[in-house]
Parts: sequence; structure tokens; C-alpha cells
Amino acid sequence: MDIRRLQAFARIVDIGSITRASAILHIAQPALSQQIAALEAHFGRELLVRSKRGVVPTEAGKVLYRHCQIILRQMEQAELETATSGESLSGAVSVGLAPLSSGALVAAQIMKVIGEEYPGIVLHINENVGGGVISELVMTGKLDIALIYDPGRLPGLSFEPVQTEELYLVSITPSDGDAGEAGEVTLAEAVRHPLILPGQIHTLRQVIDTALARARLKAQVRGQTESISILAEAMAEGMGRTILPRSAARALQRRLPEARFYRIRKPNMKVSMAICTSAQLPLSEPATVVRDKLQILTSQNQT
Repeated sequence: MDIRRLQAFARIVDIGSITRASAILHIAQPALSQQIAALEAHFGRELLVRSKRGVVPTEAGKVLYRHCQIILRQMEQAELETATSGESLSGAVSVGLAPLSSGALVAAQIMKVIGEEYPGIVLHINENVGGGVISELVMTGKLDIALIYDPGRLPGLSFEPVQTEELYLVSITPSDGDAGEAGEVTLAEAVRHPLILPGQIHTLRQVIDTALARARLKAQVRGQTESISILAEAMAEGMGRTILPRSAARALQRRLPEARFYRIRKPNMKVSMAICTSAQLPLSEPATVVRDKLQILTSQNQT
């Protein structure tokens, strides 16, 4: 099996077009098509469905694509570790962080700690996708580690719970009229004013919507975003308040110093975070170090 065939196949699936992949890989389109034909002959299955709009993988193609990601990452790591054998710990480690979570607070911290203690390790941190997609990237080998809202058990993935947080109302009003003396509000009080919340597929939004449904309450959602920076700008423009875990509220407060947060009671809502890794692909030594540091930092930020 020629590793270049697997590289070509993975790139075609990523791009969704043999023509565009041909241009990017600098391989003539007939030669690229021959490589795919050779793969299909080897596995005895059709791997791609071709149409005028491009190509998509068949079910067999999806299985091969998942294994391709694992094999290609192993090859990359093998080449790097072989080249740096006998030297200090080094390598590339990719980390996914769920948006609107404690990841917003630990992102810079993990980069600083790893940079100081393990300068040979290069971190690539991604916070631009939702939790479900992040777990898929771990499963396919595109990410080594992820810190996401705990989804429970998923085939092919391992989850290590690291943090449980209560939810808070976040407002830029210096003295929130709904807040009690202890800095607390009820859920009914929290939704009296317009809110800016994550989209409905986000775990945080699902927890909020479930609590609202049980309490027979409705929220006036003025806007939806999973970006801390956009959320800070929208709140600064007076668009509304938001509901976040305490760590994410602290990260928001760094961008919006006037923000104040109030614990929501009646009902008390909680979300849990977990470190997600592949259950099939062992972590490299650099990735293991990053995972351990991420666990420590996340636990520290809970206090």
C-alpha cells in the first residue's frame, strides 16, 4: 500500500473534488483518478461517488477516510520522533476546545505552560467548532485531544471528566435589579430580559432550554453566538445578557470588565467538562504531556 494513495484519497474527501485536489496536490487528474481506482481495487469496494457537484465518500469510503487520518497522523509523528530522537521532547499536538466553556480561560494558559516547560512541543489550538464536531475530529485523528462538554459515552472515544460548573447570569448592569443580596437570581428572573445564547445544538443551550421547559418559562433570545469576542461586543452594544459557566463568564469579563455574574438558583443548573481522546489511537508522548497539563489547569480554574 502506497502511503501517497492514502494521502491523495484523504485530500480528495476533504476538498470534495478530484479536479481541485489535482491542482492542490500538483498531480494530473488522470493520475489521481488512477490512484483512487487502485485503492478501490485493493479494497474491493467503491470509495467515492462522483457527480457534477464533486465527490463524496461512500460508506466504505468513510471508514477508509477515518483510518487514513489515523495512519497519516501516525506517519507524521513517526517521522518527527525519528528525526528528533535523543533530543528533548518535541512534536506537534492539536487541541480542540469547546466554545463558551472553560477552554476560553485555559487556552492561553496551556500555551504558556507548554511553551515554557516543553519548547519543542508546538500546540495547535482550535476553538472555532462545536462540541459534537470536535469529538468527530478526535475520532478521525485530526485532533489529538479535546476539552468539551461531556456528552456521555460515544463509540471510539474516551472521556475523562475534569470539571463540573454551575451556570451564571452575566450582565453589564453594575447593580442588577434582579439579583439578591447573595448575588443570586432565579431562572425566572434571569430570563426577564433579552438574552444572547449559543445555538440550539450547543450543549450549554440544551441545558438551558431543558431547564426552561421544565419550569414552563420562555426566554427572549436576541441573538446566538458561540464566540466570546462576539458575545462581548454584543453585550457592550446593549443587546442583552447571557448565561454561562463561571469559567466562561470569567473569560468574558476579561474582554468586558464591567460584566458581573450571578449564580442561577431555582433551578440550579450544572454542566460538566471532559477531556476527550481517541479510544483506538494511543497518544504520543507530547500529546500525553499536553493532556496532563490541560487536566491540571482545568481543575485549577474551577476554584
